[in-house]
Amino acid sequence: MEITVSELERLSPDSYILYDTRSEQEKLYGVMEGAVSVSADELLSAPPEDKTQKLIICCARGKFSVDTAEQLSEMGYDAYSLSGGYAAWLLAVMQKEQADEVSKRVEQSLQKKFRKKIWAAFTKAVKQYELVKENDRIAVCISGGKDSMLMAKLFQELHRHSDFPFEVKFIVMDPGYSTANRNVIEENARKLKIPIEIFESDIFDSVYNIEKSPCYLCARMRRGHLYNYAKSLGCNKIALGHHYDDVIETILMGMLYGAQIQTMMPKLHSTNFEGMELIRPLYLVREDDIKAWRDYNGLHFIQCACKFTDTCTTCNNEENRSKRVEIKQLIAKLKQTNPEVEKHIFKSVENVNIDTVIAWKKGGEKHHFLDSYDKMI
Repeated sequence: MEITVSELERLSPDSYILYDTRSEQEKLYGVMEGAVSVSADELLSAPPEDKTQKLIICCARGKFSVDTAEQLSEMGYDAYSLSGGYAAWLLAVMQKEQADEVSKRVEQSLQKKFRKKIWAAFTKAVKQYELVKENDRIAVCISGGKDSMLMAKLFQELHRHSDFPFEVKFIVMDPGYSTANRNVIEENARKLKIPIEIFESDIFDSVYNIEKSPCYLCARMRRGHLYNYAKSLGCNKIALGHHYDDVIETILMGMLYGAQIQTMMPKLHSTNFEGMELIRPLYLVREDDIKAWRDYNGLHFIQCACKFTDTCTTCNNEENRSKRVEIKQLIAKLKQTNPEVEKHIFKSVENVNIDTVIAWKKGGEKHHFLDSYDKMI
């Protein structure tokens, strides 16, 4: 049996127990007030003794919770699956909030509480790496997550206070989002007063049956569609929401898994779209600070906007997540004995001593220290 969010809201809080059975990773993106956090297996193996209260089971999107509720019903409990899951609950919460109030609170937090850690880091990256120039027309690409939504608000503030003219377009590509995910993205944009422009593609359907590296192919296709649409709007740059932690993790992943030293650059010229650049304005912003900003303002974002997340064999499986998770854990462990390790990793690609490098590539051409070694005598 299922129960909708509106039906749940009409129940007395004392008449039911809400169980949030999402994974710990999913709960990092937002929790449900008053819910009991437990896995489906734990709940089924040790259900509550009292069978007089309703049990409301919630998963990410209301798919897996149906089976859990049915099993509990067979055990004699008055159990229901929350229709639409966390995504439906989240949308209902968001729709109650007034856009003017939320947007004003978020903007004030960037200029006051998070001025040093987020606003200053953002503007430093913009200036240090010359990411925004006079008369630029920038397409701010919004995926719907915390990083891209923060970036959009920062660009609004930058545009408002800039000493020189430039234009900003806030674009969202819908590659085949589920209805619930698209609604959450649109509702967040409404609350934050971000004037998004949505265009559609069929990328998710195109990669759904790809067995080898579908997430990589999806990312490449999405990047191409973003460039193409931004160029059609007359933009010369696209802005993506990669942050400081993405940079240092990429450096270590390249060394440990790719046998190469490279970094995620703050800006790049496009090789396929002439005159276009990719910029990363959150380059110096820490992920923990982004999470703190999100939580301080009571914002909620869906972890993955892929419509196949609940039954995903790509984004959500251990094989594809394990390397980045391993790198995160390694950095956390190293930080226990060396608090400066993250800064050192970041700085390592700024302090390369070419005289002590065996071989390197430049412009696609490989060079070796032996090429000029004897000439140095």
